[in-house]
Formats: sequence, structure tokens, C-alpha cells
Amino acid sequence: MATAREIRRRIRSVKNISKVTGALEAVSASRVQKAQAQTFASRAYARAARDMMDDIARHLDGAITHPLLHTRAEVKHVGVVLVTSDRGLAGPYNTNVIRKAVDFEKSQQVPVSYITVGRKGRDQMARRGAQIIAEFTDVPASPGILDITPITRTVVDDFLGGNVDKVYVAYTGFVNTLRQEPAIQQLLPVQPQPKEDDEVESGSHLGAVYLFEPSPEAILDEILPRFVELVFFQAMLESLASEHSARMMAMRSATENANALVDTLTLSYNKARQLAITSEILDIVGGAEALAQSE
Repeated sequence: MATAREIRRRIRSVKNISKVTGALEAVSASRVQKAQAQTFASRAYARAARDMMDDIARHLDGAITHPLLHTRAEVKHVGVVLVTSDRGLAGPYNTNVIRKAVDFEKSQQVPVSYITVGRKGRDQMARRGAQIIAEFTDVPASPGILDITPITRTVVDDFLGGNVDKVYVAYTGFVNTLRQEPAIQQLLPVQPQPKEDDEVESGSHLGAVYLFEPSPEAILDEILPRFVELVFFQAMLESLASEHSARMMAMRSATENANALVDTLTLSYNKARQLAITSEILDIVGGAEALAQSE
């Protein structure tokens, strides 16, 4: 059994750890509200942009072929933009999205290369020996569209240059504070999503009629790269909200476990003290009885 001094030292160490985890929980709690608000606020805009692009793609109906809309007949190489965090202590957040990307890579019949966003994904893929085209770190806690422009520019240039034939983004979708789901979404080529059955039956998504000025080609050249930026920006916001939520819950659980461990160690410490006191009393009583018998 450990001595009282050793147990006291462990109690002090665990209390220091609980202070650190409590501080990290407070920091994540302050960030998660802003991240969630930003995610929810941009979802409606992203959904409207997605509907508009779907309408335009159906309206053109193959009449105009834009490089970012063109589906290549043979897919020889696939690119994945892997979004993780720069720091750990976020529970299974990084592990789940990396596992999702690895499973997706194994399901492909062609080579897969990565553009990593965040140190955790970069380090894990480097250990696996995966092909990393580019890496981006130190993304701001509350990014703007200009912060992710270099990433999307790299993705678009890689696709237009023929280095990859399809590009996907692996990110963590935010559901609520307790639930985050890793997902894989196709980023390039831009493809219209199929309409839901209830939308078809109700006729609520019949599509709009567009007049292009100056021309469809000029407009698509302008809005398609912006649309790719928007889709990736939304994925980044979802991932950041998920990261802060996961870290907050992980640090809360760690703090609670540390406090429970302190209670257990305190009980063990009291038992060790009682045992030491009892041993001293027994020694005193034994010495007194030996002295009395000698007299």
C-alpha cells in the first residue's frame, strides 16, 4: 500500500490536472457558442447556393461544359481534403474523421492523395505513408472566406491541372453538442444533387428560369469557383463547431474523472493516516506494557 506522503503527492498532481482540464473546458465553451452560431447562420445561405447551382446545371442540361462541371470518363486519381484540428484533447474528433478518410481510401480502386487541413490529420497521414499534396495549419478559430481561399485555390488548380479527377472533402458534420458525425462530400466536379421524392411530388422545387448576362460561360467562370469556396467554407465551419464541442465535452469528462479520482485518493489517504496512527498507538501501548512488565 502506498504511503500517506505518496498519496498526498498524487492528490496534488490530479488536482493540478483538473485545473488544466477545467480551464480548457471553459475556453472551448466560450468558443463553441460562436462557432455554432456561425455554422447555423451559414447553412441557409449554403443551401440556397446549392439549390441555385442545381437549377443552373439542370437549366443548361449539357449545353455548356465548364471545366468544374465536367465529369471525366475515366477516374485515375482521387483527391481528399482532410479537415482535422491542430491540437488534440478533443476526444474521438480527429480519430473518427481520419478513420472515415482511411476507409474511403481503401474503398477506391485508384490512387488517393491528400490535402490536409490541421496538424493531426497531416501527422497521421504522414505516418501512414500517404501521398500529401499540400498541408495547411493554424486556421483561425473563427475563419473568414479569405482564410480558406488558398486551400480552395490549391484544390481547384489541382483539379483543373488534371492531377486529380475527383475531389472529396472529409470533415465532421455538427449535429449538436453531444453528437458530431464524420462525412465525405464530393467537392469537384460540381454536380447537381438529385431532388428529394417529396419535392418532386409536391412540385416545390421545380427550378427557376435564368437569363444570363453577359453570357452563361462568363457567369459560370465567376460563380463556380465561389461556389466551391462556399461548400468548403461550410465544411470548415461544421468541423470547427464539432471540434470545440468535442473538446468541451472531453475536458468536462476529464475534469469529472479527476475529481472522482481525488475523492478516491483522499479516502485512501485517510485510511493510510489512520493506519499510521494506529500503528503508532500500538507501538506506544506495546512499549508501555513491556515497561510495566519489566518493573
